[in-house]
Parts: sequence; structure tokens; C-alpha cells
Amino acid sequence: MTTDTSTNVRNVIIIGSGPAGLTAAIYTARASLAPLVIEGEPSSTSDQPGGQLMLTTEVENFPGFPEGIMGPELMMKFREQAGRFGAEFLTAKATAIDFSERPFKVWVRDELYLADSIIVSTGAQSLMLGLEKEPLLLGHGLSTCATCDGFFFRGQEIAVVGGGDSAVEEATFLTKFASKVYLIHRRDSLRASKIMQERALNHPKIEMVWNTAVDDLIGEHKLEGAVLRNTVTGETSTLPVTGLFVAIGHRPNTDLFTGVLDMEDSGYLVTKPGSSYTNVDGVFACGDVQDHTYRQAITAAGSGCMAAIDAERWLEAQHG
Repeated sequence: MTTDTSTNVRNVIIIGSGPAGLTAAIYTARASLAPLVIEGEPSSTSDQPGGQLMLTTEVENFPGFPEGIMGPELMMKFREQAGRFGAEFLTAKATAIDFSERPFKVWVRDELYLADSIIVSTGAQSLMLGLEKEPLLLGHGLSTCATCDGFFFRGQEIAVVGGGDSAVEEATFLTKFASKVYLIHRRDSLRASKIMQERALNHPKIEMVWNTAVDDLIGEHKLEGAVLRNTVTGETSTLPVTGLFVAIGHRPNTDLFTGVLDMEDSGYLVTKPGSSYTNVDGVFACGDVQDHTYRQAITAAGSGCMAAIDAERWLEAQHG
């Protein structure tokens, strides 16, 4: 890594640019803090500019858009709003950090950027099945979020893949819309908590598909079915569903901060209750990188607002 001799120390650098990072950018920019947003790279699935909403087609549950809005368009509006107030954007991926002293250091390959405060909003990514057609059908029958997309599957037969609390919760939620929900699990028993299991096993709309993996997806422009494989016999079959929800877990994009910021065992950043403060004074975290409960655009945006206000007040106290 090269060391920059520049004396340009920014008030705040925001790492990540989903709903959380861009909301933080709007608020810090309006507070005349001239934030630099290191927004990620378009080729990166883990922390691309705009976050997971760039992989979403229609968003119908974001307040203010009664007719719905495309995910990428919504993120572009966030970005334009932040830019209007003076946020600066760097379309690149942060590759290294040093939070041991202030000003904090963030490297983008060989370029060093300095800041008095940092807002981390690198998000999380849904774990996928690794099938060839997943990128093609994501948002066209394939989904990773029942709360976001369940409404689109009214009266249809759909499936959920997974065996933990998230999968069972999603399957149960989807029974509000779907005529039938298949819960596909590669083992013969669920990992979910006992109460969640009982809820699913006793639900008239949920059918368990045990010892089964999804080997392939059927459909070119929209999902028409899934190719299943029995993990015991090896036998394959086709399940004609119009919706498939992958609920095998999420992975927060926190590798950059390992050993520096406090994390849960699952990798999510730990923030102090009711705030966006991390264990490093002057470093704040918001959005899905520290929220494994709600994972919605609106809650991410709200926590981005919190981080911006926390950072603004913290900087004021430092310079006081």
C-alpha cells in the first residue's frame, strides 16, 4: 500500500451505497460535511453500488411510491439526492482500512483517503444455491425475501429452500398469499426452533419436501419450475412452481473489518443499543451490515439517518 502525502482529511467517509449508505450521504451532505461515498464496484455481487436493491425488480413496499418502483431506479434517486447536496462518489471498492488512530485511513487499491469519521454500510448478501440460472431468474420468480415479494405470488404454488428459522418463517409468511408452499430441505429434520417447526409442520398449506436439494431451475424469462434431487436415492423430479424463495442464510460484507470492529459470530457488526456507534470511537455502522432482523430498504434507510446524525454530533463534540 502506498501512503498518500495529501493533507486532505475529510469529515466523513461512507463505505457502501445501499439504502443505508445513501441515506447517510443525504443527511451528512445536507449537514455540510461533504461526505465521500466509496460505493463499490458494479462487477462485485457482494457490495455493488446501490446494494441488494440493484438486483431487485419491482419494489412495492417503499413509502412514497404507490405504483411501485424498480429497485435500481429507487437507488438512482437516492444517489441523485445525495449528489445534489454535495456528496462525492467513488465507484470503487475499499480494499484496506486502518482505524487504529485518527484520521482514519481507507485505501482503494493504491489510493489513500483520510477521514475524521467513518460510516460503514457495506450491507449483506443472501447466500444462493449456486445454480446457473439464478442471476437470470432473480426477480422473475426467484427471490430471497418473502416480505418483499410474497405479495406477487397470490394464489400460486411456490417453494422455499432451507431448514432454519428464516426458511420456516418465510414459508409461514408466504401462506398468506400462496395457495401452497413447499418447504424443501436437504435433510430429514429442520434446524429451526421447536415452536417454528411445529407451526410449519401443522400448517395445512405447507408441504415438507425432505432429503431434497434443488439442482436446476426451469424457465428462461420467468420461473416455471425446479429440478429436485433426492439426497438419499439420487432420484430427480420436477416441481412446477412459479416462485422459489432461497432462505439458506445471509452473509454480511464485513471481511474488511475483521479484528478491528466488534462482530457477532455470524459476522454482523455490533453497534451500541439504540445507536450506530461501533466499538471504535468515530466509526459508525448502519443497514444490513449490522441488522440481521429486519433487512428492509426502509429500515436500512432509517439506520443510515441514525448513523449520519450520530456522526455529525460526534464530529461537533470533537471540534467543539
